[in-house]
Amino acid sequence: RHPLDTLLFFGLRDDMHVVEIAPGGGWYTEIIAPYVNERGQYYGAGADAESPQESVRAGVARFKAKLAEHPELYGKAIVTELAPPHKTVIAPAGSADLVLTFRNVHNWLAAGTADQVFAAMYQALKPGGILGVVEHRGKAEVAQDLKAKSGYVNEAYVIDLAKKAGFELVEKSEINANPQDTKDYEGGVWTLPPTLRLKEQDRERYLAIGESDRMTLKFVKPIKK
Repeated sequence: RHPLDTLLFFGLRDDMHVVEIAPGGGWYTEIIAPYVNERGQYYGAGADAESPQESVRAGVARFKAKLAEHPELYGKAIVTELAPPHKTVIAPAGSADLVLTFRNVHNWLAAGTADQVFAAMYQALKPGGILGVVEHRGKAEVAQDLKAKSGYVNEAYVIDLAKKAGFELVEKSEINANPQDTKDYEGGVWTLPPTLRLKEQDRERYLAIGESDRMTLKFVKPIKK
């Protein structure tokens, strides 16, 4: 996942106000939140703490407990909620220097909330602020499944979603590319590690391929003149 190279590409500094979208178990949180804890501000825009799904509520509780367990690392961290259409304030409007999302766009397509989420990210950023997107990259020659059932999303489709929300593309990177990923698995992207959906079936083959081929895109919220 090349976290150092990825975060440097997005321009992370320790004095930034940073929003991480859907932090999940906190893989990137463990890097970002302590780094900005003293001079900046970390927001973890998680799921709905009042979701009707017990598993979702439990995930939110685990994330909050993780932060509370180490106040020396996460003492200033703020947990917000991203659950369109009712909960979309992920940070004070116009306050964030950097919004980051790692492998989430396919979930928004599946839920039909992609436009609302991109709008929420745009709203949170200050003019000149950066949106960093990492996502499983689909085959450009294959039409985008609007529900992204395979977990893969075409790079051009993501760029169009961001532009529709008002963002401008700044730069692309191949930091997280994986040319070994053939993107044609019956079980979708989750066939590959770390999920290994097929368990022992062809396990060594999928381990040899590694994690998915991923786009790494940097966008900016324009400064209006």
